[in-house]
Amino acid sequence: MRHEKAADLLKLALLLAGSAEGLTLDEMSRSIGVGRRTVERMRDALRDLFPQLEEVDDPPTKRFRIPGGLDRLFQVPLPEELAALRRVADQAQATGAAATAQSLYSLESKLLASLRGSDRRRLAPDLEAVMQGEAIAIQPGPRPTEDPDVLAKVREAIKGGSAIAFRYDGGSNPGARREATPLGLILSRRNYLVAATPRVQTFRLDRLSDLDVLSRMGTSPEGFSLQAFADESVGIYQDEMEQVSLVFNATAAPEARRWRFHSSQTVEDMPGGAVRVRFQARGMRELAWHLMTWGETVRIAAPERLRTLMREELDRAALGLAGHPESTSS
Repeated sequence: MRHEKAADLLKLALLLAGSAEGLTLDEMSRSIGVGRRTVERMRDALRDLFPQLEEVDDPPTKRFRIPGGLDRLFQVPLPEELAALRRVADQAQATGAAATAQSLYSLESKLLASLRGSDRRRLAPDLEAVMQGEAIAIQPGPRPTEDPDVLAKVREAIKGGSAIAFRYDGGSNPGARREATPLGLILSRRNYLVAATPRVQTFRLDRLSDLDVLSRMGTSPEGFSLQAFADESVGIYQDEMEQVSLVFNATAAPEARRWRFHSSQTVEDMPGGAVRVRFQARGMRELAWHLMTWGETVRIAAPERLRTLMREELDRAALGLAGHPESTSS
């Protein structure tokens, strides 16, 4: 068996052992990136290697899983996998996401503690070498602050479907006590709670205090999807939905093709090497802030509101520079 096929077979075994409900053949095919006939042959091969492979009826299809997990031989992490976990934890710590960092460091400790001593000793030199060969570049921007107590209570309420009450130092009435149904967390350069009040809105986590989980159940909007909510906006702010059209000149076109502006975007080539990027989204002010970094290489074809916001932001920036002592010539 070729090395690539053996690696795919082991990857599939790990997926089947890690899934409580099991995977369908189509799900296996998508996860491994092979065709249906190929994944059927891989399933049959796994039956020979792991007789405990179960077939679960889930009409109109079937699911497959390996209950009880795999032998330790198949579960020893690679140095690159442990290094990736450590890197994300270090990055979270460096950017102020202390609660996230602590959870990741704890996970790393549990993984290492579950290994045999010989495996830990074998991994240590390679892990150290990988970590010394990588560095984290911290980008300018807000530091997300995480209060472990607030996060724990929000997650408790989400899991139990409970309402919460909290004091919010923001919005139109700073310091007011509010009640809401937590719907989820959006973790970004700043962290936000998404909640129904009953209107769905966002609250900065670093502005929440005195948070209590209430005894009553919360009321969630029917059919609400946190991912769909997050995907609607450029960034966090939710305002009117707009049809956006951006034209990047030939100089910026290669970078624009690789850039993810929005999950719904399409990219089309234009004469002279330019490209047009189209998408539908909310959050035009945040988009305007981002487009400033592209300078003269981008033209806003639509909507007009985005052009207006861009002019306003440029005017504010110009006024700020004009009023700064170092901006005047001596």
